[in-house]
Amino acid sequence: MRPPRIAIPLSPRDFNLRVEDVAIRTADGLTLAAWLAPRPGAPAVILLHGYPAEKADLLPLAAALHARFTVLLVDLRYFGRSEGRATTLGFRERDDLRRAVDLLHARGLAPVGVFGFSLGGAVALLAAAEDPRIRAVAAYAAFADLKALGREVYAHFWLLREPLVQLMLLWGRLFLGADITRPSPAAAAARLGIPVLIIHSREDEQISVRHAERLRQALAGNPGAEFELMDRGRHGELGPHFEGRIAGFFLSHLK
Repeated sequence: MRPPRIAIPLSPRDFNLRVEDVAIRTADGLTLAAWLAPRPGAPAVILLHGYPAEKADLLPLAAALHARFTVLLVDLRYFGRSEGRATTLGFRERDDLRRAVDLLHARGLAPVGVFGFSLGGAVALLAAAEDPRIRAVAAYAAFADLKALGREVYAHFWLLREPLVQLMLLWGRLFLGADITRPSPAAAAARLGIPVLIIHSREDEQISVRHAERLRQALAGNPGAEFELMDRGRHGELGPHFEGRIAGFFLSHLK
């Protein structure tokens, strides 16, 4: 998939955040761009942006977290300054995230948690189910199932809705040799025993609150799962004290 990309007109200097430009090499040979703001002796949090933005979108959160954490902001493949001819909507991004964890561990920056917004939240859940080095996940406005999301996004096309969803599946099979909708983030979440925080807005107009409900059901057997619904806020809008809530979650679970 090759959506138009959104450039975010922010830089670390705008937040007095001193970062190192780092490169992450993926399994299929791409180079991902990232900013690393280390804090020696502190836990690390990886920040993953949403579709179709870039890492600069999460600079306000990064600046708030850096007082207590090492922070790594990553441009997902195809977005921002990262390489890639297309986004795979989580299918290859989950392995890319494991490569980001490799980078932190190679520098002795651990334990590691992941915050993800929208697509980034789905990627965080998918990767955490496969990588025990990820010790906690906070996902804001994540989708629970890509196929279900496709049906919602294409709903206004009426009779063309299902053919468009099938076209997305065909693209995955042709170019990636797999069903890119499986495993779903909900299926991955059901396998997690680590602390997980799911946040969603009832007013989200892009990824409906039904996805949060599916994730809550998937996490029902996880005693470390937390779930918060905001009454107000469109997709990507942060509620009051949002940064503090995320910081508190990771402070409690990354020790």
